[in-house]
Amino acid sequence: MEKIRKAKETIGRVILGKDEVVELLFISIIADGHTLLESVPGSGKTKLAKSFAKVMDGHFSRVQFTPDVLPSDVTGIQFFNPKTQEFELREGPVMTNVLLADEINRATPKTQSSLLEVMEEKQTTVDGETLKIAPPLFVIATQNPVEGNHGTFPLPEAQLDRFLFKIDMGYPTEQEEKNILRTYQKNEPFETLTPQISLGEILDIRAQSKNIALAEDTMNYLLDLVRLTREYEDIELGVSTRGALAFMRASQARALLLGNDFVRPEDVKFLAPYVLEHRIVLSMEGAIRKTKSQVIQEVIQEIPVPVETGSVQ
Repeated sequence: MEKIRKAKETIGRVILGKDEVVELLFISIIADGHTLLESVPGSGKTKLAKSFAKVMDGHFSRVQFTPDVLPSDVTGIQFFNPKTQEFELREGPVMTNVLLADEINRATPKTQSSLLEVMEEKQTTVDGETLKIAPPLFVIATQNPVEGNHGTFPLPEAQLDRFLFKIDMGYPTEQEEKNILRTYQKNEPFETLTPQISLGEILDIRAQSKNIALAEDTMNYLLDLVRLTREYEDIELGVSTRGALAFMRASQARALLLGNDFVRPEDVKFLAPYVLEHRIVLSMEGAIRKTKSQVIQEVIQEIPVPVETGSVQ
């Protein structure tokens, strides 16, 4: 995990004060997931995605979503070449390793859905031709939480469920912001970034993470959290089985990155807000009284954390 540590430190020289977010991104790609970043404009979401691609020596693509972006602008198109008098494939930006789907909630539902096959199946279909995307594929989508309904199309539950994590980057602290200004006063740290880990090594670590064990008590704790979201009085729609699987994979990835060979209950508790919050739908009464974040914190408090033993079955 030494190379992962160096990669995180390298990104930390460009994206200051967001160590936890960077860690979550590495957990996400190791768990073969995707991440939705939500924050106000100018908080470094685009630079974070570009930095992530650069340190792992991967190909980076960016789609700036607007209402007039078409599905073919994302997946690719067959176009007629008048010189050769033949149709040729023009690959879309999804044929990449790190795809930044910038302001995804500005795209129309039809364009948003064009990402579903890509994110879930790691392939895309252009005029009946299926194109496999070489792993790893990591989608980082961003959205602005303060835009309301002005030219935006909220992501439906089916697409939100495709994201392993939803992360609110938030504002930096006063000291963090001062450090950012000092760092960027004379230099552009992004230009100094160098690859720290290869795509092949990422895939090797991903394979290793699947061998991380879960004790019976830890597995039950994870499932109790998931199942309570389906029964809680303020929640109308709880976490799906796909969400439970994603929760397990993320917990395994975090345990591996921390140097452990088994998942601790603390790994599960730490990841719960990022995995569960965007997968629930509040009831009408619940939405009036509370936010999703408040409800998930209540769910977490309801389930006692098992005593860590380190044993697995």
